[in-house]
Amino acid sequence: MKLISNSDTLSEKRQLDRNAGIHQEDNQEDNLLSEKLNWYNLSIKRFIDLFCSIGLMLGIGWWLFPIVALLIKLDSPGPVFYTQKRGGIYNTVFNCYKFRSMAINDKEDLTQATRNDPRVTKVGRILRKTSIDELPQVFNVIYGNMSLVGPRPLILSQNDENAKIIEGYRNRHLVKPGITGLAQAKGYRGETELPNSIYFRYKLDMYYIKNWSVNFDLKLIWMTAITIFSGDENAY
Repeated sequence: MKLISNSDTLSEKRQLDRNAGIHQEDNQEDNLLSEKLNWYNLSIKRFIDLFCSIGLMLGIGWWLFPIVALLIKLDSPGPVFYTQKRGGIYNTVFNCYKFRSMAINDKEDLTQATRNDPRVTKVGRILRKTSIDELPQVFNVIYGNMSLVGPRPLILSQNDENAKIIEGYRNRHLVKPGITGLAQAKGYRGETELPNSIYFRYKLDMYYIKNWSVNFDLKLIWMTAITIFSGDENAY
């Protein structure tokens, strides 16, 4: 069943948008991209991506990464880093890097992590709770297939499934995916337990793309930092 289809009424869509914390005029729905997405502002965004990512590696990465790697190897057999195919800008596919937080299994590319997931290791649970498992994605940012801020990249099977039930879902890929995004800053993380939460995340991603600015990115980076240090119950 489609979450949003041609038979849905405009009022139903508006109600779902309000539940997601989105308020927009009718004529905004046809304009997908922010007017500020030009080469000058994108150059500033790229500079911020590189400055923060390289600064992170020089500041804490050089000592934190070896410690995390040692803990992962002592906790369970398998590689330190986990590479997974994810959907990128313009529906391209790239290798997304993370610290391995699960025991090796054959469902890692098919199903997302759930609360109290038995696949998550002891060290992995700490890494996921603190979002340290996401830190290797700074290499994706430096390489250029991700940004610090943008719609979160999903595994390919999730992308395909969500595109079947939400009209226009692949429009999320009009910009680079990010380590964090508006949906994550608003608390939409982890397992999509409710069907409408998929739609809420999609609408928040599209709101971000429509209203993007450099200041918006900086605000979301700050909001994400606060969430990490204060703890997030949806990080598991």
